[in-house]
Amino acid sequence: MLSRRMFVGAASALALTVSLTGGAVAQDKLDVVASFSILGDMVHQIGGDAVSVTTLVGPNGDAHVYEPTPADAKALSRADVLVVNGLDFEGWLPRLVEASEFSGTKVTASKGVDPLTWAEPEEGHDHDHDEHDHDHADHDHDHEEHAEDGHHHHGDYDPHAWQSLGNGVIYANNIAQALAAADPAHADSYEQRAEAYVGQLEVLNAKLKKEFGALPEGHRKVVTSHDAFQYFGKAYGVEFIAPEGISTEAEPSAADIAAIIDQIRDEQIAAVFVENISDNRVIEQITRETGAKVGGELYSDALSGPDGPAPTYVDMFDYNSKQLLGALSGS
Repeated sequence: MLSRRMFVGAASALALTVSLTGGAVAQDKLDVVASFSILGDMVHQIGGDAVSVTTLVGPNGDAHVYEPTPADAKALSRADVLVVNGLDFEGWLPRLVEASEFSGTKVTASKGVDPLTWAEPEEGHDHDHDEHDHDHADHDHDHEEHAEDGHHHHGDYDPHAWQSLGNGVIYANNIAQALAAADPAHADSYEQRAEAYVGQLEVLNAKLKKEFGALPEGHRKVVTSHDAFQYFGKAYGVEFIAPEGISTEAEPSAADIAAIIDQIRDEQIAAVFVENISDNRVIEQITRETGAKVGGELYSDALSGPDGPAPTYVDMFDYNSKQLLGALSGS
């Protein structure tokens, strides 16, 4: 884990560069690039007016299959801080970092979460990820840098860790620490904003645990269009079944789809959800053949645009939870 001293060292080197390139630059906002929309929103919430945020994969964008642009390389070349998810989520990023000659501080937002492996079952004992010993988590967070072909491929861990608000708190604290280290002049402001933001996440987290906990045991199964909700399931006691498996790149086989159709019929699963980043033809086929209702759209790997129902991370959680609770409780 990067120590505060290392962060401050990077910030000092940056400050020296700024002073050598002329005092006017020193008045500018901290220039932050976030890999995708959820992190972009977190940086904005914590950084406020002191930061300028560029988000590479925007609202409704699919970070699994993103192709970086020359504009992305340009934005990264002048950035002070780069905020990434880690856990092999952004397989295309190492090439972009290299091409842009990025020389700022890279922050892995998921550092310190207790990562779920793909094989781990979703149901079972409910716990907060932030209460664990994280030693085993750290070795994987940066090995996305070795993905030489630039194509997206998952590592051993499920990268969608932001889908638990307990982990969202860890992300927020990592981001706040990095902003304060890169821009000590505004450290107090970042700390205050982060404290208020974390408070908001914790209140919502407690509320959702209570609401999902009140659902009858047999009414907690949901089909979604890709396997992005394992952390949500673990945190709030919901079982998610996904035909697309681990990546939006993978096409589900006919056998996979048939198995899910059988499972929906056998277990009388009432709710099937689509996602804002997925091709929904498979879900349409499943609902046609089982009569299960499409409960609506969930936001998994991307926020909505500003006019949509999920323009921020908190809005996304609030919206997704209402959709799920509505479908699972039959209201």
